[in-house]
Amino acid sequence: MSEVFQRNTEVLQRRWPALLARLQGEAGEALQAELVEGLGSTLSVSGIQLTSRHDRLAEARLQAQSLPADSPTLHLYGAGLGDLQRVLLERPGLARLRVYLLNGALFQLVLQLLDQSDWLADPRVELACAGDSGEIALPFFALPSELVLADDFNAKIRDRLISEAHLADNNRAFDVADPRLQQLLEDSLPLLRQDPDVAALFATQAGRDCYVIATGPSLAGHLPALARVRAQAVRPLFICVDTAYLPLLRAGIQPDIVVSVDHKIRVHHLPPDASAATALVYMPMLDVELVGNWRGPRYSAYSASPLYAAVREAIPRAELFVGGSVIHPATDLAVKMGASSITLFGADFAFPGDRTHTGWDDGVLGPAVSAARHWVLDGNGQRVRTQLNFRGYLIELERFIAQHPEVRFHNTSRAGALIAGTTYAPEFCP
Repeated sequence: MSEVFQRNTEVLQRRWPALLARLQGEAGEALQAELVEGLGSTLSVSGIQLTSRHDRLAEARLQAQSLPADSPTLHLYGAGLGDLQRVLLERPGLARLRVYLLNGALFQLVLQLLDQSDWLADPRVELACAGDSGEIALPFFALPSELVLADDFNAKIRDRLISEAHLADNNRAFDVADPRLQQLLEDSLPLLRQDPDVAALFATQAGRDCYVIATGPSLAGHLPALARVRAQAVRPLFICVDTAYLPLLRAGIQPDIVVSVDHKIRVHHLPPDASAATALVYMPMLDVELVGNWRGPRYSAYSASPLYAAVREAIPRAELFVGGSVIHPATDLAVKMGASSITLFGADFAFPGDRTHTGWDDGVLGPAVSAARHWVLDGNGQRVRTQLNFRGYLIELERFIAQHPEVRFHNTSRAGALIAGTTYAPEFCP
């Protein structure tokens, strides 16, 4: 054991013995690490530089500027080489610095090579694995290199950090000043005034089981079973998202309710010919031809988006939660209708089997599988390819589930993303 490593581990043993025991099980020596030199030097792990190779201290001071100077508690995700911790600990008003490890093996490697005992020994520092928390804490800074190098155990927190960092950019897609969106809203007003409030459906299915059906690849394997359940005299309520409607019809399954919120959805996604027995729950800006031709009951709703601020008072409607995907309002509708148990189908948030959706060709509803550059853990603990926005949708669904402990949530496929807060339905997923 090197003198540096011994000094570091002595501090860990004194302050966080349980964490040290976990770290000692990590294979830090197996990482591909090399020294990278410029005007200064840093470590490169698997081709990713942990810090600047020119001026680590200047980089750390720049990073520190993004955190509020007067906050008594700060949260740092990733330990890096200790530079940002040292800069933040210079603040006289800082009472607590919580450091969350995103890769245990990486931290163990750094402990072997560089003296970290100074900031580790500071009584204001708290150290933990990020994955031990269910949610991120604010205000935070996440070291960019360690977001890339995060290990499987800490992946869900990594995903939440990235989602939070992209939040401002994502919201620009719904800019209230966008004249196209304003025109779509204006075009929707006659139908909006005509159709009843979605609140008319609330509390009408108290205690009933509900199936919420999305369009992920795993839905295909469940279509025969769903057809059998649909034919039963006593059965769960079937709520589907818009893009699942047509695959269900083709399998002989008539959903009770279809939910649609995306202005890009058109009649070929939701053909009205066989819609008389299915209610449509929609939000303004959905294609007016589609809505106008729907033969079943129609109910209008809003999201929390400021886009609807101008019409909320004149045309009051209840809200459904939207977190980027139509699966969110579909699930919220089931909760508000009174469902005691919700079983999710096709909620994969990933591309198991290198497929994007059930019933649609690769790339028709979004980027093709070949464009996937990210991953999530599936129900078997294995990495499965996905898109960055799918990870964001998964996070928002998990947060929604956590807010509704009164409802039992079940998943039906281990091939898609593991959804925190759900259990696997044994009749569909042995």
